[in-house]
Amino acid sequence: MITNYLKVALRNIFKHKFFSAINILGMTVGITACLLIILYIKDELSYDRFHAQADRIYVVGLHGKMGGQDLHAATTCPPLSFALVREIPEVEEATRIAPANTIIKVNEKSFVEQKVFFADSNFFRFFSFRLLEGDANSALKEPNSVVLTEKMAKKYFGTSSAFGKLLTIGDENKTYKVTGVAQGAPPNSHIHFEFLLSASSSNNMKNASWTNNYLYTYFSLRKNASLRNVEGKFEKLVEEHVGPELEKFMGISFKQMQEKGGAYGYYATALTDIHLHSTSLGDIEPGGNIVYVYSFGTIALFIIIIACINFMNMSTAQSAGRAKEVGLRKTLGSFREQMIGQFLAESMIYSFLAMALALVATYLLIPAFNLLAGKELDINSLLDFKFLTGIVIVTVFVGLVAGSYPAFYLTSFNAVEVLKGKIRAGVKSRSVRSVLVVFQFAISIFLIIATVIVFNQLEYMQDRDLGFDKRNVLYLYNVDRLGSSREPFRNAISERSDVTAISFTNNSFPGVNNTTVFKSAGAEQDHIMGLYTADYEHQNVMKFQMAKGRYFSRDFPSDTLGIVLNEAAVKEFDWVDPLNQELRYNVGEPHELHLKVIGVIRDFNFESLKEKVRPLAIMLAKKNNMLTVRYTGSSNDVISGIEAQWKKFAAGEPFEYKFLDENYDELFRAEQRLSKIFTVFAGLAIFIACLGLFALAAFTAEQRTKEIGIRKAMGASVSSLTLMISREFLGLVVVAFAMAVIPTWFAVNWWLESFAYRMAINPLIFVLGGVAAILVAWFTVSYQSLKAASTDPVTSLRYE
Repeated sequence: MITNYLKVALRNIFKHKFFSAINILGMTVGITACLLIILYIKDELSYDRFHAQADRIYVVGLHGKMGGQDLHAATTCPPLSFALVREIPEVEEATRIAPANTIIKVNEKSFVEQKVFFADSNFFRFFSFRLLEGDANSALKEPNSVVLTEKMAKKYFGTSSAFGKLLTIGDENKTYKVTGVAQGAPPNSHIHFEFLLSASSSNNMKNASWTNNYLYTYFSLRKNASLRNVEGKFEKLVEEHVGPELEKFMGISFKQMQEKGGAYGYYATALTDIHLHSTSLGDIEPGGNIVYVYSFGTIALFIIIIACINFMNMSTAQSAGRAKEVGLRKTLGSFREQMIGQFLAESMIYSFLAMALALVATYLLIPAFNLLAGKELDINSLLDFKFLTGIVIVTVFVGLVAGSYPAFYLTSFNAVEVLKGKIRAGVKSRSVRSVLVVFQFAISIFLIIATVIVFNQLEYMQDRDLGFDKRNVLYLYNVDRLGSSREPFRNAISERSDVTAISFTNNSFPGVNNTTVFKSAGAEQDHIMGLYTADYEHQNVMKFQMAKGRYFSRDFPSDTLGIVLNEAAVKEFDWVDPLNQELRYNVGEPHELHLKVIGVIRDFNFESLKEKVRPLAIMLAKKNNMLTVRYTGSSNDVISGIEAQWKKFAAGEPFEYKFLDENYDELFRAEQRLSKIFTVFAGLAIFIACLGLFALAAFTAEQRTKEIGIRKAMGASVSSLTLMISREFLGLVVVAFAMAVIPTWFAVNWWLESFAYRMAINPLIFVLGGVAAILVAWFTVSYQSLKAASTDPVTSLRYE
C-alpha cells in the first residue's frame, strides 16, 4: 500500500511539473530559513551549558537603592566568596574573577591584552574549561602564576612550548611563570579569557572591604539544596558585614538606611541565564536578548506557515481536477482513511525533497549567515543528534500541516456528485484559498513594516544629537606608560595643525567607570552619581554645552575643589540654583572632600540610548591614564603622526587607540544585526508568498482560459482582462493589510518601549508597507494576467 502511495504521489508530482517546482522551491526556501534560525536559537540557548555543574552554578549580583535610584550591578566585593562558603551551608564552593586588562611583554615584544583576568586557584575545578597543560588544582595556586590559552601561547612563544616560560605583566613589570595552557573558551561562553593570573598575585583581591565592588563572584549549590534558602541568608550577610561599613560611610545604620527607602543586598542569577536574561549592569561581556530569540523564532514559524499555505493553496486549487480521481477511488472501494494517507504521502514527499535541498542550502549558507548574525556556528551543528531530531520533526510537521487540509478536504467529496460533474467550480476551495492568501500577506506585511521600524529606530539612535560632538575624537590608552614624558608627548602632538584640542581623562564613553555616593552640605540624604575626572581642556575636546556656570579654568585656582554636574544631577538634588552649592564626597573618610558646584552641563547621552541620562559629575584631575584628541582632516594621517611621536616618547610600549564614534556604534551592533536579519527573512517570506501567488495566478488564468477567449472575442481589451484577473488577488492583499495593521502597531510599540529614546511611529510607514505589498503582488500577478489576456481568442476557445 505504501509503495502504491509513493508511485501515485510521484506520478502526480511529475504530471504537474510547474506547480510541483513552485511547491518544492517555496518549501525549500522556507525550511532553509527555518533551519538557519533554529541553529541561531540553539546557539543562543546553549550558552554556558557545557559546564559540568551548569545547573548548580550562580553568579552573585548587587542591588543598591539610594536617593530613589535603583542599581543592579554584576560586580561584588572580594570577601563575599569566602563568606558564602563559610556561613551558608547550602553553598558548596565559590570562585572569583576580576578584570585585569593590561600590557604583557616577552623579550622585546609588548601587547595590550583585553581578555586578562585574575582568578582563584579553584577556577579550573569550578568551571569546565579545558586545561591542555598543567594541573587544574595547582595551576593558579602560587603567586605570579599565569595560565594562557593555546592561541596566546603561539602568539608569544611560537611553536615552542609555553609551559614554564616567563612573561612580564602589568605596569609594575612583574614576572609571571606560565603554569598552564588552556583551550580557548567556546563561543557559547559568557567568559572569554586569554590570560588568567593567580588571585594571590593581586593585592586588590585580598582587600577585606565589603563595599569595594569590582569583581565577579560565582557559587555552586550543593545537590538538592534550595536557591531560595541561600538568597534568604544574603540579608544576614549584608547586615553583619556590609552594615558596619555603610554606617561608617553614610553616618546612619543599615536599618535606618532601609527605613529611608534605601536598599543594599545581593541576588543570584543562574549561570545559564546570564547571556539572555541578565538584568545587571557591567556583565563580563555584552549578552544576548531573549526578546530577539522570541522574535526570530516567530519569524521562522511565520515563514514555515507561509510555505505550508502555498502547498495548501495549490492543492485546493487543483481540487476540481482531482475530484474525479477521488470519486473513482471511492466507487472502487477505497476508504477515506486510505485516500487521506495518499494525499499526506504526497505532502511528505514534497517535504522530504524540500528538506534534502534545504540541508544542502543550509550547509552552503552557514558562513554567510555567521557574518550576518555575528555568530560562529559550526558546520558540525548540522550533524548534532538534537538538531537532526529537530530536522525530522520539522519535516514531518511541514508535511502534515501542508497536506492536512487538502487531504481532508479532497476526500470529503461525495463520489456520486463528483462523477455527475457537480463539483467543478471549487467555490469552497476558492474561499479557503482566499483566507490563506490573506493570512500569508498579513504576515508578510507585518514583517515589512517591522523591518522598516527596526531600521528607522536604529537610524534614529545613530543620528540622534547626543549632546556633544562624537565625531573626530580619538582616545589614546595607556598614557601612564609615558611616565614623565606625558606633557612633552602632549605638547608634541598639539603642534600638529590637524589637532585642535587635547585632554587627559580617566574615562572613555560610552559608559562611566565609577558610580559613587555624594551628599549635599547639611543633608544626610545619599545621592548616587556617575563620576569621572578630566583636565581643563576636556570641554574643548568633547564640546559639551554649558547650561549654567562654567567649566574648569586655570584662571580659578580654587577649581581643584570644584565640581561640574549635568542637569540630571541638579534634578537629583532638587536645586533651583545649583551654582556654588556644596557637595560632600568620601563622607566619613579621612580624605573627605567638600566640592563647590561651578557649572552645569546640558544632559548628554554618555551611556546607551536605551537608558535615560542619569546624574553625572566631573572632577578636575590633571593626570589621568587616557588622552582624548579632537582632530580635523584624515584620521589615517592623524593616527600615523601621533604613533610616530608615541614611538619617540614611549619606545617599546604598545600604541592603542579607539575612535569615540566607533565606540558608540558598538552599542547598536545587536540592533544592526536585528535589522539585517529582519530584512533578509522578511524578504524571504515575501518571496515565498509571491511564489504561491504567482502559481495561483497561473492556475486561475488556466481555469478561465475559455472565459477569457469569449470576452476577448466580444471586444474586451487586454488591459480590462488583465485587471479582471488581477483584481481578485489585489483585493485579498488589501484585506491582508487591514488585518495586519493593528497587531503590527502593538508589536512594534512593545519593542520600542525597551528604548528610553525612540522614534515616533509615523503612520505613513504602515501605508507605505501596505502599498509595497500591493505593488509586489501586482507585479507578481500581472505577468500571468497579461499573458492570459494576450492569448489569441481562437487558441483560448480551442482549449480543453
